[in-house]
Amino acid sequence: MSRKKPEWRGKTDDAMPPPTVRLRIFRDHGGACHLCGQKVGVGERWDADHVKALEDGGENRETNMAPTHAKCHRRKTSAENSRRAKADRAAMKHHGIKSASQSAFNSRFKKTLDGRVLDRTTGEQVWPK
Repeated sequence: MSRKKPEWRGKTDDAMPPPTVRLRIFRDHGGACHLCGQKVGVGERWDADHVKALEDGGENRETNMAPTHAKCHRRKTSAENSRRAKADRAAMKHHGIKSASQSAFNSRFKKTLDGRVLDRTTGEQVWPK
């Protein structure tokens, strides 16, 4: 009878599981990608993905990881990043924080220190005439 190994927990969020833990994760999930359900082929590149992302409150531990094909992992990560960016934009708008695209540097007009307003495209003085 073999003894049960203690669950691996990363000391930091950046800690990668060692090869023995990756093997346990792979075996615990039957060698199947948890996103598409297909088996990971022999020699095929796979990642140990956090089922619940760290930024969403997941933990860097063995029970929160599952094998995924590298291409499936990239798609999932891209979708998560897009969702987070959209939520951040909505929160900034709610709190009245302007994004870089709304700054004065993207304006067609430029105000000089002496109070004149110039058109950036033509260089002509717009105000006062």
